[in-house]
Amino acid sequence: MSWLKKKSVLIPIDFSEWSYEAIAPAKEYVADESALKLIHVLTPLHPADPAAMWNTLDNEQRKQKVKSFLGSKLDEMGYREIQIDVAIGDPSTQIVDYAKEIEADLIVMPSHGRKGVSRFLLGSVAERVVRLSPCPVLVLK
Repeated sequence: MSWLKKKSVLIPIDFSEWSYEAIAPAKEYVADESALKLIHVLTPLHPADPAAMWNTLDNEQRKQKVKSFLGSKLDEMGYREIQIDVAIGDPSTQIVDYAKEIEADLIVMPSHGRKGVSRFLLGSVAERVVRLSPCPVLVLK
């Protein structure tokens, strides 16, 4: 357990097992579970996507579905007081902007460990967050 407790710790979630595993280490940095904040970033709907073309699903509905899913997943894991937010846009930009908005003291996130061409083509969200973050970032392997 850290002797230097944080007021607000941000955990980006991308539905991978690695991102869920980042919750436990992040919890060590706060006195209370309610100081943990999760964010999931959705990509904008492509104009050719049937949901966009037929106007059957808007961004608010998408956000609510993700919040509901994350809420039930966290409840299954035993976390009941973690705050959840959902944004739409570029993941690294939205994570950094949200960290500024909530005045996060720390961001805890996994690295997927991509190397070579895969990393070059896809980029690294963790790397961009580390470069742009207003606070320290703990990147878990």
